[in-house]
Amino acid sequence: MTKDLIIVESPAKVKTIGKFLGKDYAVEASVGHVRDLPKGDMGLDEEHGYAPRYEIIKGKEDIVGRLRKAAKAANHVFLAPDPDREGEAIGWHVAELIKGQNKNVSRIQFNEITARAVKEALEHPRPINYDLVGAQQARRVLDRLVGYKISPILWKHVKRGISAGRVQSVALRLIVDRERERRAFEPVEHWALKVKLAGENPPPFRADLWKIGTKAVAPGMQDIGSKDAADALVQNVRAGQFTVDGVEEKERSKSAPPPFTTSSLQQVANRALGYPAKKTMGAAQKLYEGVDLGERGTVALITYMRTDSVRVADEAKKAAQEFILSAYGADYAPAKVKVYKTKDGAQDAHEACRPVDVAVTPESVKQFLPADQFKLYQLIWRRFVASQMTPARFHDTTVTAKNGKTLWRAKGERLLFPGFLKVQGLEAPDPDAEKDDGSEQLPKLTVGEVLQLLDLTSEQKFTQPPPRYTEATLVKALEEEGIGRPSTYAAIISTLQDREYVAMEEKRFAPTELGSTVSDKLVAHFATLMDIGFTAGMEQKLDEIAAGGRAWEAVIEEFMAEFIPALEKAGTEMSRATIDSGVPCPDCGRPMHVKFGKNGEFLGCSGYPECKAIREFTRDEQGNILPVDKPRDEITDIPCPLCGKPFAVKTPRKGRSHEPFLGCTGYPKCKNIKNFKRDEFGKIVVLEAPEEIPAGTCPDCGKPMVIKTARRGTKFIACTGYPACKHTEPLPTGIACPQPGCTGEMVEKSSRRGKVFYSCSRYPDCTYSLWDRPVPGPCPQCDSPLLVEKFSKAKGAQIACPNKECGWVKPEEGAGE
Repeated sequence: MTKDLIIVESPAKVKTIGKFLGKDYAVEASVGHVRDLPKGDMGLDEEHGYAPRYEIIKGKEDIVGRLRKAAKAANHVFLAPDPDREGEAIGWHVAELIKGQNKNVSRIQFNEITARAVKEALEHPRPINYDLVGAQQARRVLDRLVGYKISPILWKHVKRGISAGRVQSVALRLIVDRERERRAFEPVEHWALKVKLAGENPPPFRADLWKIGTKAVAPGMQDIGSKDAADALVQNVRAGQFTVDGVEEKERSKSAPPPFTTSSLQQVANRALGYPAKKTMGAAQKLYEGVDLGERGTVALITYMRTDSVRVADEAKKAAQEFILSAYGADYAPAKVKVYKTKDGAQDAHEACRPVDVAVTPESVKQFLPADQFKLYQLIWRRFVASQMTPARFHDTTVTAKNGKTLWRAKGERLLFPGFLKVQGLEAPDPDAEKDDGSEQLPKLTVGEVLQLLDLTSEQKFTQPPPRYTEATLVKALEEEGIGRPSTYAAIISTLQDREYVAMEEKRFAPTELGSTVSDKLVAHFATLMDIGFTAGMEQKLDEIAAGGRAWEAVIEEFMAEFIPALEKAGTEMSRATIDSGVPCPDCGRPMHVKFGKNGEFLGCSGYPECKAIREFTRDEQGNILPVDKPRDEITDIPCPLCGKPFAVKTPRKGRSHEPFLGCTGYPKCKNIKNFKRDEFGKIVVLEAPEEIPAGTCPDCGKPMVIKTARRGTKFIACTGYPACKHTEPLPTGIACPQPGCTGEMVEKSSRRGKVFYSCSRYPDCTYSLWDRPVPGPCPQCDSPLLVEKFSKAKGAQIACPNKECGWVKPEEGAGE
């Protein structure tokens, strides 16, 4: 019997959906995008409206072949990628690739992966929405144009290999502008006064100085700006008497926040759990696609997590009300079901992110989930349940005490009814709370009551500069300014870090010198592109394309009409980045400039190439450059056999090896180096040759082969008969080439510039290659037969999937605990 075919994005969904659809359907995965613009060139026809030229993504040929074969055998093909613009575009690309095998193609979408939702979607198929495809295509073309047109200009005037992004560059500007505000900030001294008072009834309580006369005490309004002023005020207060001036009591209710959108989920997960946006979205994706719950099989735990909406389906509200009645009682279930209003301008295509089944509590699935997924599910589950509960009620008391011309204020708070706080436990802090309001328990007091002064303190303080952005506050700023979409925030932040435009300092973003320079150049020469309002306006235009109100080609033409003249002007007027550090060269006295090299930022003499002095540097809180002296090389008493000068212990700046070595102090005239080790007394012992490991017999001369190490750290196999026999072979990794039908294995090689890479031993018949060291697989998310070991300054070594469309990264040991 001919089956219908459902094509989803992720292999994890294949298992989840296949479980409840049975034998009548075949389910296949595209594993993300299958087509994209080419990597080798811009891929846009500039003579014909910038029409994109798509090609099958390298490494996806076998997946496309499998989809075509399955489509040919199917009666009807249902495209079921994620329910957003990106998913719509993936569905369209798949449809284009299989149209030769099957034209009976429909689009289905579902907000949650349950039997009910999928079967309901199959009952209501629709054609591909080409307006949504056009919106995604416009974004892709815009990003390609900006990247390909601006990046070469930056290579010429700043540093080779860097790039610009349409949205990331504006996000970078926010971070750079905030840093400039901080450096320009001038702190203002002020003094805070506090008292500890006691009335006729216990307990004693503390109060803050609130007003002097009728004016509030606060920096910029009326402040105590010096120690002399503070001491004079303290003396006057001690001479006076405190009396109760007012007691205000009222009942206050606090409602629960709405269920999560993508943005609020990223913000709260960052504040409450410390998760970066990328980690939050990765864990949420797994909870959405389905996790193995033992005997219950693979179950999807949350609804789609890329959403701007706080809307909740009626059946989900009803289920939540029934759960609340059962678990907490009638007092916690509101008489009227709660409805939250989605903010204006938000995309309301999907519900808020919530648990699929509210009866599946976090504790019931804890044993099946990694720590990061459990904590995120708990956060989502609690937020949703709380959003459907009654408000918490508090009894607030505000006491004012008078002493001469000064007024002092104390606030007290008492919980009357926990309401939605019950779901978090009465003592648990609200994960949305950013600060404590200083409330405390206050005694029973009456107006006119005389108070006893137990303690009086004055504390010097200074106004603080605006804080650097955390991930949570940056996401909030991007959302408020309309920059990008919540589904793109994680990628924006990762891109800024990967390009080394920003660095994390105490969990906050600080721009690097490279990031500041790139931002300044772009602001100076592409003012419109870097304008926050323009970027937000472009998002609105993309929304209009998605709604059918604009043609994507017209939006591109409008953009290019202003972009092309700016490009031409920047190409001729942009100057080479020269940043004077204010630090004199230690060798020649000329100014040193900040330069950008392969290994990061450094100070280089402006007299180059006559003077080649370089120094490392850091910055103080005001942004001033402070040179950092490198530890002096340890000069040994071991003479170089080539020139007689002593060897020094050095640490390599490049390559995969970071082991110290002996280098001749006669460098650069003498480039002799040696490996060494230290004996039990710490004495240096020269190793004349690395330890050689036997590796078979030479096929050319029959002599033994051994594993050797090249200067740059690459290992290879060579004949011991060298130089008479120059036979060498790359070192195999023991990992099979992942290309279908290939019988080769991955071997270690070195590029012309000395960079280590890994390629198939059957090259040139097979051209598969990797920059990262392969490790045994498979990938638990997309079943890639191998994984790779990636290195970055921010995260160190990580095991990851080489398939960019998959994006799986092995969680750190104990992550989230």
